[in-house]
Amino acid sequence: MGSRKHLRAEKLKEEKKTKYIAKLNNCPTSPRKMRLVADIIRGKEVDRALAILKYTKKEAATRLEKLLLSAIANWQAKNEGVRIEDSNLYVKEIFVDSGRVLKRLRPAPQGRAYRIRKRSNHVTIVVDSKN
Repeated sequence: MGSRKHLRAEKLKEEKKTKYIAKLNNCPTSPRKMRLVADIIRGKEVDRALAILKYTKKEAATRLEKLLLSAIANWQAKNEGVRIEDSNLYVKEIFVDSGRVLKRLRPAPQGRAYRIRKRSNHVTIVVDSKN
């Protein structure tokens, strides 16, 4: 039983070496709005994803574009001397998790108050090569 765990740990280590990750924490956009843009680029090649993000009108697109460029830079740091065009990089995974929620109060009629929830999110992009 212990050897099976050991093999699984080794396999996870090797997978981690081929994955190139970039994270964006506490982005002040609601997760629902960010997921709309993230769903567009999931599984796409990096060049195509950057082009899509550049011409998407949503505010979340600019943040995701910057994050994707960061993931590409992480890939380049590990693979010096290899051209991006030859490696067939693509967005393997992208997921948006809910971040912290800032709670504010808005005055309401008759001395009441409405609670406003200012949501934020955490975005993770995993870039991998098809080769």
